[in-house]
Amino acid sequence: MLRRRLNRLLGGDERRVDSRTIYVGHRSGSPNEAIIPPKFCDNRIVSSKYTVWNFLPKNLFEQFRRIANFYFLIIFLVQVIVDTPTSPVTSGLPLFFVITVTAIKQGYEDWLRHKADNEVNKYPVTVLEDGRRIRKESEKIKVGDVVEVEEDETFPCDLILLQSSRDDDTCFVTTASLDGESNHKTHYTVPDTERDLESLNATIECEQPQPDLYKFVGRMHIYTNNQEPAVRSLGPENLLLKGATLKNTQKICGVAVYTGMETKMALNYQGKSQKRSAVEKSINAFLLVYLCILVSKALVCTTLKYVWQSKPGQDEPWYNEKTQREKDTNLYIKMFTDFLSFMVLFNFIIPVSMYVTVEMQKFLGSFFITWDKDFFDPEIKEGALVNTSDLNEELGQVEYVFTDKTGTLTQNNMEFIECCIDGFQYKYRDASSELDGFCVTDGPVNKLQQKAGREREELFLRALCLCHTVQVKESTEQSQGQGDGLTDQVDGLGVDGEVVPPPEEQRGFIASSPDEVALVKGAMRYGFTFLGLESKTMKILNRNNDVEMYELLHVLNFDPVRRRMSVIVRSRSGDTLLFCKGADSSIFPRVRQEEVERIRMHVERNATEGYRTLCVAYKHLSAEEYAQADKGLREARLALQDREEKLMAVYNQVETGMSLIGATAVEDRLQEEAAETMEALQGAGIKIWVLTGDKMETAKSTCYACRLFQRNTELLELTVRTLEDGGRRREERLHELLIEYHKKAVQDAPPVKAGVTRSWSSANQDYGFIIDGATLSMVLNTSSESNSSRYKNLFLQICQNCTTVLCCRMAPLQKAQIVKMVKNSKGSPITLSIGDGANDVSMILEAHVGIGIKGKEGRQAVRNSDYAIPKLKHLKKLLLAHGHLYYVRIAHLVQYFFYKNLCFILPQFLYQFFCGYSQQPLYDAAYLTMYNICFTSMPILAYSLLEQHICIEILLDNATLYREIAKNAMLRWGPFLYWTLLGVFHGLLFFFGVRYLFSNPALQDNGQVFGNWSYGTIVFTVLVFTVTLKLALDTRHWTWINHFVIWGSLAFYVFFSFFWGGIIWPFLRQQRLYFVFANMLSSVSAWLVIILLILLSLLPEILLVVFRKPRGPHARQIAAVTPLSYKHLKERD
Repeated sequence: MLRRRLNRLLGGDERRVDSRTIYVGHRSGSPNEAIIPPKFCDNRIVSSKYTVWNFLPKNLFEQFRRIANFYFLIIFLVQVIVDTPTSPVTSGLPLFFVITVTAIKQGYEDWLRHKADNEVNKYPVTVLEDGRRIRKESEKIKVGDVVEVEEDETFPCDLILLQSSRDDDTCFVTTASLDGESNHKTHYTVPDTERDLESLNATIECEQPQPDLYKFVGRMHIYTNNQEPAVRSLGPENLLLKGATLKNTQKICGVAVYTGMETKMALNYQGKSQKRSAVEKSINAFLLVYLCILVSKALVCTTLKYVWQSKPGQDEPWYNEKTQREKDTNLYIKMFTDFLSFMVLFNFIIPVSMYVTVEMQKFLGSFFITWDKDFFDPEIKEGALVNTSDLNEELGQVEYVFTDKTGTLTQNNMEFIECCIDGFQYKYRDASSELDGFCVTDGPVNKLQQKAGREREELFLRALCLCHTVQVKESTEQSQGQGDGLTDQVDGLGVDGEVVPPPEEQRGFIASSPDEVALVKGAMRYGFTFLGLESKTMKILNRNNDVEMYELLHVLNFDPVRRRMSVIVRSRSGDTLLFCKGADSSIFPRVRQEEVERIRMHVERNATEGYRTLCVAYKHLSAEEYAQADKGLREARLALQDREEKLMAVYNQVETGMSLIGATAVEDRLQEEAAETMEALQGAGIKIWVLTGDKMETAKSTCYACRLFQRNTELLELTVRTLEDGGRRREERLHELLIEYHKKAVQDAPPVKAGVTRSWSSANQDYGFIIDGATLSMVLNTSSESNSSRYKNLFLQICQNCTTVLCCRMAPLQKAQIVKMVKNSKGSPITLSIGDGANDVSMILEAHVGIGIKGKEGRQAVRNSDYAIPKLKHLKKLLLAHGHLYYVRIAHLVQYFFYKNLCFILPQFLYQFFCGYSQQPLYDAAYLTMYNICFTSMPILAYSLLEQHICIEILLDNATLYREIAKNAMLRWGPFLYWTLLGVFHGLLFFFGVRYLFSNPALQDNGQVFGNWSYGTIVFTVLVFTVTLKLALDTRHWTWINHFVIWGSLAFYVFFSFFWGGIIWPFLRQQRLYFVFANMLSSVSAWLVIILLILLSLLPEILLVVFRKPRGPHARQIAAVTPLSYKHLKERD
């Protein structure tokens, strides 16, 4: 950053433009063109935050930006500057401890980042310069350098592929380190650059760096012999990303276009926005309350001090009394310094060590998720992953779960089931099948025994074999991809539908989507085998065992907006064909309507049965039509500005007037225990919303299979179909349906609240709501702003009173909009989003808690999530067990910290009424310093990590227990008031109990009375034992660690008191506790007072434990609840 600013000062500010020009090999393209070397950043990767020189100031600045640290810094400075009653060590040492521990942790993490950066920056690479191969360090690569990379090496920067060792001018890469996808992706060389790189004169014009891994726009000008330069379009298929690895290719050469911190990998490593849990917000609210208490105490003591001193003879002795003028001089300054002194005296009511304890609890507690063996999946050989530990307790507060369907509720393991050609449905049958491998199951009523013509069947199968982006992987390579979720070994099938043994050279298929593999395998079953793509030629083995060859002219890629993809091919006979497949909602408007009715019935029936459906169409392109399409595609692909919009316009123009051939049905089975998981979450009072891009019938069937919809659930449908039923304008019909549904689900029916047991057999009607993406756009983006706000409110109220909401045909952005709308609704409910694909990232980032499934659609969802689990079934334990326990533990930790500090400081406050408000401390400075650091911190930390007030099996079997802690139940103002009153009661009992029991001064054998330090030590001893034993009574799950830290902390206090008071320390100006503790314990009266006050303080807790008699099955585990801080569960029969 400093270098960038100096460059701007010395060389002027760089003007930001939309594109950059790169000279390949640093050679000017045209001989007449003078090369002006542009300035680009070097190839150094800097992920570290600090250097040796700026670590101390920068780290301190970041730490003191936290309000609590800054507050204690001010207190420490006041103690140093003002003559306060306590030593600066009392607040400085805890603050120093917190700052030091945090600095060491952050420094170590940054040292690891420095180490990783050096490994990357110093990695040797090969650069081609003037025909020579030169080895350089990676950080010395410049934009425009031609870099050589060999197999299994990682690309050192973002490269444009110029040359490949493969004959087909392609290379294979894996991007597992970028998006988690382990399948091999194909990249292509730029045409006309693969020959002699030494003589290549070319310039690249491309967009400025941006983080989208799958988007790249550019063009290359290739100069040859003073002719007009040849222009070649550049896209993501030509870009090799830094961090990706070269596979199955001996070597490649590419030119660096983005380096260092401008590579897509570096741009994607920007930090995510920090999510704050509800517990953290409660802590801040409680801190404000205790800050007000602190200020009030200081004001009361300061005021009473000067009231008391205003009385005659109370201020100074008669022989040293000051004049009135001397008293009035600097009165306000003295009052202010006294106020600050009281603030310092009482500042321990704000627990600085609580922040450290909470951070340690979250960090250490997150390991229990990763260590949980129940989360280990043997298929992928991975367990759960925690990307952030700041939200552990939020897992116990979830009210809404937003889930994707494909890959989350379902397995994303596609199997071809059947197809429909010209209205006739076909199912594959084994060797007994007739009709060339097809089995006609049904069709139009009057043509039940007929079938589609052979020519139409073969056209349909050719479409399946050609319209895809599948790659064939030979058996020699297949072993290397066994771990790929996207690589499948195909069945060996012969022609004429007869099943034959697999051929010797088995083939596997690689694709970015399991759907495409399933369709290609389905075509194989019917006798058409895709052999692969070689040099832009697609080969098919047909039923007659003849190889058909098609020249691949263009691929019109799939995208979520179009929801279809197409290919343009040319047969050997010269026919130009366009094959298109996609969702029915995308295909039907682009084909002849008389063809639609023959297919629609089968598509809807397959969707109702839960199958994923795709429609297949084709079109003959005349020479003029192809020439126009070819020209439009080439011009659009050369555009640097608005390339996607221009391509979309050409796609829409070409993909019209098609002929519908048929449809496919692919089965995606439910995830293991998906229904049980959804049922358990609903039993816990959590509302489930399914957000999917799939069609409504398929998604609805999945919801029934997952028991989200039941037989008696009345479905309220708000889709394009229902809007068109009324015969009126869509907006009018939308308004009418929203009012109708609102009256039915909200006004005339009791609301379904999170926490009310859901009963399918109850008299109350259950409602389910269904909406599609197009209708949702109308609800959220109505032309009138007033209507938009009203429609949104009506829609939200209806959904919140439904047991389940299904949103289908959703775009990724719409998923995030739904989550945001619910998150910002009344009451700010805690939301959780779970998904497995890149289209789920937006909603995962938007929700309070984002969970990624380690599925088959890459790892983008996992990378952007807060937590990652292998399967949906693990969500049940993650929320009902881990989330429940995390919340109870940290809530008790927070309340306990405030309670024990109030017990600690209230006697200090009361003591001022008996010492003339002289700011005399009740406790020794060593006790003030050690109380929160050593004496009472370890037991609560162990409790917050290990406590199980209810055993995990009971939490999983009884999902309704999750409701008992819903809506931040343990950190509401009611429990907070209880803990505060308990702290006040104990503080009063400690102070006045000791004072009352020691009202007779002649208590020691030698006739001496206890002094103020003995008095304070007795109060402190009762305090330490009471708050520690209180925690012991609250503990339900004892381990050896709990025993060690609880009894060890008490033993350490006794040992420290003897040790601190038994030696004359030369560095202390005042030896206040010399032999005080030993002398105190030599008195029987002191023993009596200590034991009696501890018993009186804990008597309510002891009685509660003794007389609580749980009844019913599992009652012992259910009733074993953290006392009084946890909302007691109702006794169950």
